[in-house]
Amino acid sequence: MIRYRAAPAATLRIEPLDALTLIYHRASGITHLVDSPVPELIELLAEPLTVDQALAALSERFDLVDPDRDALAARIDELVASGLVERL
Repeated sequence: MIRYRAAPAATLRIEPLDALTLIYHRASGITHLVDSPVPELIELLAEPLTVDQALAALSERFDLVDPDRDALAARIDELVASGLVERL
């Protein structure tokens, strides 16, 4: 079972900027300008979770009516590709 975890806090600097969020990834030197749900996913994945566990937590936290597992998996895979999330 694949689990995902946000990159270590020491490697990320997260700064809210009005409706957007800047995330500086120290390991790569890249600054990401992101919108919701990325900051929420990074926060949620402070502890390793599977996609299904993340979906359940997001559904509960944000009262999602019809959550889309495939869409969440795609967003998490994008975060893995950017280095902001690790696949365990």
